[in-house]
Amino acid sequence: MISNQSVWAVIPASGIGQRMHGDRPKQYLPFCGKTIIEHTLDRLLDCPLVHGAILILRENDPYWPELNYVPSKPLHIAVGGLERQDSVINGLTMLTDIMDDVNALVHDAVRPLVSQSDLTSLINAIENNESGAILASPLADTLKRQNQGGYSQETVDREGLWRALTPQLFNAELLLQALQKARRSNQVMTDDAAAMEALGYQPLLVEGSSENIKITRQDDLRLARLIWLNQLDKQDNK
Repeated sequence: MISNQSVWAVIPASGIGQRMHGDRPKQYLPFCGKTIIEHTLDRLLDCPLVHGAILILRENDPYWPELNYVPSKPLHIAVGGLERQDSVINGLTMLTDIMDDVNALVHDAVRPLVSQSDLTSLINAIENNESGAILASPLADTLKRQNQGGYSQETVDREGLWRALTPQLFNAELLLQALQKARRSNQVMTDDAAAMEALGYQPLLVEGSSENIKITRQDDLRLARLIWLNQLDKQDNK
């Protein structure tokens, strides 16, 4: 276990959320009595193995100050960049300036449903593992490859294929180096694990719950409310 090491959440939240077509970035949309970002922060900071958080916001973000959010653990604000990986670089730079030998738990701001059991499993999974680990879900659907005409060209073997989730957990210094190298090479990584893989590391896949969805569209928001209510009901009936 790494509970005696420092683990900090790093949450990029500077996107504008165009696909949601809302009047504000999706992380600030109302969700089950709070905003999405507040629920996400609550989930991460409630974990006993997480010691604090770096929240990365758009410069002059007008919405965050309105929340008057009171964190239960140390919370620092960094300024976002042009791409998601630029924002994570800024957050990791702040984190590594604050402390040495720290692990970064990078999580999407619009995944408010990650469970405490998944967080604990992920953090405990990187004992003596310098490659880090990510939450992921094995693919269950049949996969098709489309041809240029829009027709199904072939069925793709899904054996060994996983859907990457967040959080993704790495040594902060290593991840910072990986993302900086990607930026110097003009590579835009789809997630943080891809940057680590490009350096030769092989992050451990830790199976996470399919309830840990990313809210990007209106349909996602409706589904997330149902999941949240179901999680609350399970908690009340323990």
